[in-house]
Amino acid sequence: MSEVRLEGVVKRYPSPDGEIEVLGGVDLAVGKGEAVSIMGPSGSGKTTLLHIIGTLLRPTSGRVSLNGQEISSMGEGELALFRNRKIGFVFQFHHLLPEFTVLENVMMPLIIRGERGAEERARRVLEMVGMGHRLKFKPAQLSGGEKQRVALARALVNSPSLLLADEPTGNLDWKSSSQLMDILARLHRQLGFTLIIVTHNREIAEKWGKIYLLERGKLRCCTD
Repeated sequence: MSEVRLEGVVKRYPSPDGEIEVLGGVDLAVGKGEAVSIMGPSGSGKTTLLHIIGTLLRPTSGRVSLNGQEISSMGEGELALFRNRKIGFVFQFHHLLPEFTVLENVMMPLIIRGERGAEERARRVLEMVGMGHRLKFKPAQLSGGEKQRVALARALVNSPSLLLADEPTGNLDWKSSSQLMDILARLHRQLGFTLIIVTHNREIAEKWGKIYLLERGKLRCCTD
């Protein structure tokens, strides 16, 4: 499990008319094993914030720490290793490799790390998301909801302590969205990882313990 802490995180991007500030001093504390959601209007910086937490982007200023270890100042090599071992990602688009089977897609993070037992671990986590009967299928043979379940399995195969989900149901119908959230809630209870989910859907946000609202570069808690 992971404890996430952001202190005064600012993110600016250059533009022809000067810097554009997307995040204007964000503070956030998420306890170990906690699940929270972040909402906000389109363009408010939700994905930018999630990418900073996941070390895919560096803040312009401020501190980001995981379990008391500041990650915003790590070198690129150290950061990549940390991200691979500690953080799982689920995006709006599944990003599955079309030429590989479901099983091979989920095995890939373990193969890249050179770990033994990749196939066994991939099979086990695919069973956990209800995709054990689709191991030899290619992504093109799956429904949208099934693809996202495979993407979730791939994110969890490394046993991350922190899972970040960016609009994971954004391309799914109501039934598939509900099924995915039920699976995610069950696995969160069983595995105990810390979860931060970005969503525009209030109904989905309310499934988790705490909702934060990001507006005009500022983050505030709007419910407990």
